[in-house]
Amino acid sequence: MSQIVIENLSRRRFLHGAGGLTLGFCIPGLAAAAAAVAKAPTASFAANAFLRIGADNSVIVIAKHLEMGQGSHTGLATIVAEELDADWKTVRVEGAPADARRYNNLNWGPMQGTGGSSAIANSWEQLRQAGATGRAMLVAAAAQRWRVGEADIVVRDGVVSHPASGRKATFGELALDAAKQAVPTKVALKDPKDFRLIGQQANRRDSKDKTDGSARFTQDVFLPGMLVAVVAHPPRFGATVKSFDASRAKAIKGVVDVVQIPGGVAVLAKDTWSAKKGRDALAVDWDESAAFKLGSDEILARYKELAKTPGAVAKQAGDTNTAFAGATKVLSASYDFPYLAHAAMEPLNCVIRLGKDGCEVWNGEQMQTPDQHSLAQLFGIKPEQVKINMLFAGGSFGRRASKDSDYLLEAAQIVKAIAGRVPVKLVWLREDDMGAGYYRPMFHHALEAAIDSDGNLVGWRHRLVGQSIMAGSPMAAMIKNGIDPVSVEGATNLPYAVPNLVVELHTPTDIRVPVLWWRSVGSTHTAFSTETFIDEVAAATGKDPLALRLQLLAEHPNHARVLKLAADKGDWGSPLKANAGERRGRGIAVHESFRTIVAQVAEVTVKKDGSLKVDRVVCAVDCGTAVNPDNIRSQLEGSVGFALSAALHQQITLKAGRVEQDNFDGFELLRLNEMPAVEVHIVPSSAAPTGIGEPGVPPLAPAVANAIAAATGRRLRRMPFNTGELAI
Repeated sequence: MSQIVIENLSRRRFLHGAGGLTLGFCIPGLAAAAAAVAKAPTASFAANAFLRIGADNSVIVIAKHLEMGQGSHTGLATIVAEELDADWKTVRVEGAPADARRYNNLNWGPMQGTGGSSAIANSWEQLRQAGATGRAMLVAAAAQRWRVGEADIVVRDGVVSHPASGRKATFGELALDAAKQAVPTKVALKDPKDFRLIGQQANRRDSKDKTDGSARFTQDVFLPGMLVAVVAHPPRFGATVKSFDASRAKAIKGVVDVVQIPGGVAVLAKDTWSAKKGRDALAVDWDESAAFKLGSDEILARYKELAKTPGAVAKQAGDTNTAFAGATKVLSASYDFPYLAHAAMEPLNCVIRLGKDGCEVWNGEQMQTPDQHSLAQLFGIKPEQVKINMLFAGGSFGRRASKDSDYLLEAAQIVKAIAGRVPVKLVWLREDDMGAGYYRPMFHHALEAAIDSDGNLVGWRHRLVGQSIMAGSPMAAMIKNGIDPVSVEGATNLPYAVPNLVVELHTPTDIRVPVLWWRSVGSTHTAFSTETFIDEVAAATGKDPLALRLQLLAEHPNHARVLKLAADKGDWGSPLKANAGERRGRGIAVHESFRTIVAQVAEVTVKKDGSLKVDRVVCAVDCGTAVNPDNIRSQLEGSVGFALSAALHQQITLKAGRVEQDNFDGFELLRLNEMPAVEVHIVPSSAAPTGIGEPGVPPLAPAVANAIAAATGRRLRRMPFNTGELAI
């Protein structure tokens, strides 16, 4: 295959063979050392390859981000295909290998991974350049072949043509000649008015494979001699294995081996069911002398005590003490948020094979670079000797972005324990997913608002108590002066114009429940407390909740625009009809996360017995350029269902250190009959795209809680909602 590698939009080196054209680019923001190497005329610099065109007219987009259901592969391919002017039917997507030098996440620096709703946002300019440069080289090849001017050539749907002479050639027919062209140092990108794919829904690239079963997930990987491992984890966090008896487990048909690892005891079998039965038969004596033994109620009580004392200052503006001292009215409220499991459709799993030259991983991989380093350290090899095959993942919501590579290391420890004699597929069952960690942290919030004699909001105090997610992660350096930024996001960037404001944080370090980012991270709790509390301020000052927000958003016109759109489409201010014995209400909330602003209007019906039905949710979103509008709508619809599950049903609770939930009977998902009608309205924009996978989650619960208050006059300040409080 003939290949040409394009690096930093300048000619570096050529790799020759037969059959196609490969294009790539250096990523802005690489480490200074890498940039220096790139400038050296004779240096070999690993390019970041994103596009391959085959002689069979195939257009392969190499995606550096994980496809876990959020539509990233379709979005990334759309960007390349738009500037390339490819025939969408010929476009396919392949997951990139693990290599931070070529595939780093531009939002994170030289680290490869998917998260923070960054896939489209950090690839936008990069992939537009990739597609445009590929197009330019195909045009140059055609112009040279036909001896015509490049300006007279047209490209459309994978065909390069010269209208004046009637000559045409497909991408595949030009690939070899294109590989010989000089790489342009500058290419023109399309004017957005000329977009034909971006902004017009391109069919998802993963739908067909997921429909016919050809899509590859970890469970679809079967290697010669491979064994399946299921692990017995300790019943309390921090407990260790004192001893175990494997005799009954080994008597189960299909069980091949039982080994101890740092996190428990692994049963290896020829299939998952046999491994599960073997684990059930295993007898383990646990040493719980150092185990964490507090329950949820005890943790929350400790948090509430901490909230009575000043914390580390995350943000301060004005003089809050003076503002509160001179206030005519002071409002206060506290909010409680439980631990939450991620509960993705596909529980954790991975396959690891150890060989003489390194190890190979098959996985729905979300954090390539940290996982490479963790596995390399365990096996005593170099990170580049860890090859990771990125497969599809059946959801994640942050769980596969493990900050300490927990489940991958668990699989690797099993492989190491058996001296790497066969590949191992680790499978977590739903009970492991619920009980073995990790979780969205439990949080307690205490808020106060100072209102002056004219009814103006002049002071705001917000104190948060909860575990740090960043601590112990590859991003721990982001913790400054005791402030984990993801704990307070949504609180420190409150958009409302309050002249005197302070946000404080307590981060207890003795709570040893493993925590991790959960879809929309800190905004999952900060949006609820701030957006319901601002409603309470509106009620206390006799103002309409929408009017007060708009008044306080004078310096944030984008927030105001999104809010107005949601209010208009959500019929804000119009009466709601209610049947006898029912109370109905409408609530509103707006929040920015991952540079995307989402406003939601919720309509609810509350019956006499307190039972609740969310009837309708209207969403407005400003996420910059809408690459795939239907995918944006899908993500927001899914966010509503995801967030409503948590608001109505979900919590992980501990009793004497033991997690009480072990499956969906105790950690309920939203039922179909509970799903509201959802409308999505996208603010037109020519700005660069921002995130969409997570920002639809934060506003939902506060919009619903505000609607409940409008219907019943009662404020629900704890999640999940106790609707029994609404009975009359």
